[in-house]
Amino acid sequence: MSRVRRILLLITDLQIGGTPTVVRELAIRLHEPGTVEIEVACLASAGPVVDQLRAAGVHVTTLGADSALNVIGATSRLVTLIRQRHYDTVLSFLVHANTVAAIASRFCRRTRFIQSIQTTQPRPRWHWLMQSLAQHAADRIIVPTESTARVAMDRAHVPARKLAVIPNAIDVDSFERSPVPLESPRPYPVGFIGRLDAVKRVPMLVQQLHAMRQTFPATPVHLHIFGEGDQRWPIAAEIERLHLKRDVTMHGAVASPQIALKQIGVLVLPSIAEGFGLVLIEAMAAGVPVVATNVPGIRDVVRHEQTGLLVDPNDTMALAFAVMRVIEDAELRTRLIEAGLREVRERFGWSRVIEQYRAALA
Repeated sequence: MSRVRRILLLITDLQIGGTPTVVRELAIRLHEPGTVEIEVACLASAGPVVDQLRAAGVHVTTLGADSALNVIGATSRLVTLIRQRHYDTVLSFLVHANTVAAIASRFCRRTRFIQSIQTTQPRPRWHWLMQSLAQHAADRIIVPTESTARVAMDRAHVPARKLAVIPNAIDVDSFERSPVPLESPRPYPVGFIGRLDAVKRVPMLVQQLHAMRQTFPATPVHLHIFGEGDQRWPIAAEIERLHLKRDVTMHGAVASPQIALKQIGVLVLPSIAEGFGLVLIEAMAAGVPVVATNVPGIRDVVRHEQTGLLVDPNDTMALAFAVMRVIEDAELRTRLIEAGLREVRERFGWSRVIEQYRAALA
């Protein structure tokens, strides 16, 4: 009789976001009763995705590292967890979890450690220093795009032989087609969905909305912002400064991207860097055209003029003009929607991606 494999997925936190969503889906889809047992641990104490995992029957352990002072205790608890539950493999996600896993590996010699890098953003630089040290403890490093692989080699000095490029994925059939892009409502609903983090540059998006109002007064636009994060107050301040309270709605976090995507006609992602941008393929699956910056990570997912529009991140008006192109050109909108849906089915469905993970974990 073959031995049951026990795999732990370790992540920094389980708040609503792209990487926690990927971890949730991996935990559910990799589980094979009697063959592979999957459990999840996060460094932080709680988060909405904890409840989602437990509702799906996945065992979740929270390690209580809600501050830098608690990291040592969390590392000790992780070592104890690995020993008590006899995991043969630990797959960690993001730099904090990768670092803690690397330290734990010194005390868990019989366990295989694999890491995942999910970002290309250059700062903070100390993250890349920590990752360059942590990567030595990993047998393999999984990244979602070729751009992330290049960044991992350049900034974290990960050997090419260690890298495996496995894209993030979604359940395409769980996304209903949004009716908004085909209805052309006025004002036209433009949306951002994601964590309100500085790298996403949402205040700049608010400024672009102001530019649209000034340059295209005949085409009213309403901006919907879905998400929470430490940039909430700077965004609110920019809305106030530009007198856009009637033209912007800050919805806060939503339980699922489907809720947000049903309300918008264009998804905008103005990030200065992304590892992948899960929301891009979620929008494609929902039939919502995408406008995004032409930066590493995003350009690996979106094909310019085919599945979305990509703009120069340093061009202050490019985003506004691209959004207006989508709003005003129904033929372009339809073409992007149909091509995006084909692309996400062919490249980013779980049926294909889960097999790549199984091979990497074998």
